[in-house]
Amino acid sequence: MSQRFNTTIAVIGIDIGKNSCHVVGLDDRGAIALRQRWSRGQVETRLANIPPCLIGMEACVGAHHLSRRLTMLGHNARLMPARYVRPYSKGQKNDFRDAEAIAEAVQRPTMKFVATKTPEQLDLQALHRVRERLVSHRTGVINQIRAFLLERGIAVRQGLPAGRAPSNPRHAHRCPLGAHAAGDRGTRWRLAPA
Repeated sequence: MSQRFNTTIAVIGIDIGKNSCHVVGLDDRGAIALRQRWSRGQVETRLANIPPCLIGMEACVGAHHLSRRLTMLGHNARLMPARYVRPYSKGQKNDFRDAEAIAEAVQRPTMKFVATKTPEQLDLQALHRVRERLVSHRTGVINQIRAFLLERGIAVRQGLPAGRAPSNPRHAHRCPLGAHAAGDRGTRWRLAPA
């Protein structure tokens, strides 16, 4: 699978997809010297056979890992936000034109790049995103339960501690949680005014 190129490639733009990557390489004059579609597994192997050059990618899923791997091969891999690459796209949008736009954008001296994240930084980011999603889901469930209870005439204060059981046992029959949920929990539950 080793492949040598006749012209020297100075800049490469990679449009990362789910299963494949579209690669466009530019020579020193800016002319297209490479234009191919590679599977994700081929990218690292094929770029190992190319002399070190400037490689641009949009900062998206898998880009940080690929950037670290290409840097280990000696390439100068840089990540850019997708919104900064869009102005360099020519004509109708397709994957090869996106890769060409990435190769054009990575050469600009005023381009703002994204720092390549370490695996630890990505783990922490994933943890924060999952926690944020769980908190959002929990809030939605609590609000839905409050709406169900309000339909039965039971008003519950807003917030997580309020989502417990009715404090007054005489209202337990009106609580969809049943009589066993009633207990001494302060005055968190009250009947809605009729």
